[in-house]
Amino acid sequence: MNPSAPGWIQKHFPNFLSYLEKYPMDDEAFYKALGSIGFIYGHSVDTLIVSTSKQLKWTTQEKTKINLFDALSFTYYDTIESATQTDCIQSIVNFYLLLDKRENYFINIKIGSDSPQSRLEKIIHQRVQTNESTLQKNFSHLITNALAYIDILSFEHYLLTQEDPYHYAKNLESILTQSIWVALRQKEEKHLYNQLLIKLFESSVRYNTLVKETHTTIDQIDLSSIQEPLEKKYLLDLCSLSLWDDQTVDPHEKVFLMDLCKSLELNENSYQLSITAVKDFLKAHSEDISYLNYSNPVKHFYNQTTATVKNLISRNSKRLAQEISESGTLVKLLTQSTVRDLSKEERKLVKNQLLDICKSIPSLAIFLLPGGGILLPLLIKFIPKMLPSAFNENLED
Repeated sequence: MNPSAPGWIQKHFPNFLSYLEKYPMDDEAFYKALGSIGFIYGHSVDTLIVSTSKQLKWTTQEKTKINLFDALSFTYYDTIESATQTDCIQSIVNFYLLLDKRENYFINIKIGSDSPQSRLEKIIHQRVQTNESTLQKNFSHLITNALAYIDILSFEHYLLTQEDPYHYAKNLESILTQSIWVALRQKEEKHLYNQLLIKLFESSVRYNTLVKETHTTIDQIDLSSIQEPLEKKYLLDLCSLSLWDDQTVDPHEKVFLMDLCKSLELNENSYQLSITAVKDFLKAHSEDISYLNYSNPVKHFYNQTTATVKNLISRNSKRLAQEISESGTLVKLLTQSTVRDLSKEERKLVKNQLLDICKSIPSLAIFLLPGGGILLPLLIKFIPKMLPSAFNENLED
């Protein structure tokens, strides 16, 4: 079975149902299983059907596709009596189309003659394609796989209530990202690097693109809607993961996690289980997930986008030099930005002029995508270093 070829759901679905018959479990046990293979943490190292996954050597993206489908299917069969494969697939398609109807944001599947199964394969492919080249990706989807379990909780809510799942997904995502932002701010030593990590995380949201976060403590976040056990566990697990970037949780960060548990009405044992699960997963799979290496997974995307920006500037250096040199004001401000902080108005002017330049250079159109603007500071940082020496001399003059 090839998860990247049409018809993979038809081949895989019966095998998954056989797995559930052989290993019956409740939703908490299934959540734990998803955590053990990395789906909860945003990087699937395997699938629940272990032998098949190893035999075919699926890519991380393919494993994530399978795990997302399995989690959605499990949720349907665990919630609906007398469930059938046909009804399950159609219900998942309907669920995603309701979400997409609100935003038209990440599912570009046109209504047509495709079967529900074919449409679902396309939806799942688009939903998890975060491991492709950043040149082809919307920056606002950089770490969406780490938030993929929102889909599962939202689907369950949809099945139980038959309500439009958009509002539930938006509220849950808002609470998760607010909490993770606060968690990332717990670092005792904050650097520009950490601030950019926060911005990258902010840019990954699907339903809350206009949210501007100012919270500094967990008690400033309204957690009253987080009532279900798996909602609480998922929130705690993502916060634990976001803090695990130096192989330990310092006292300040522990206080934050304990306060989070208290707000969620969880005991200290929940905190220990979450931290241990994150630690064990990263330790067991550090060789399989080279970019993790006991560090915050967001750093991978920071490093990846930094390399991308360097390459873009290098490949378009002559065109960039020409375009920038035609604006004396921009040259002046770029020069001054290396020795002083620009004012709010000056930063806005630089941003607007650089975006205009990006419009004229097709390869730089990525900065025009949602979320791409937050990486303009990287563009500004590397321009003097990557452009021809003659241009640098003009900057010095």
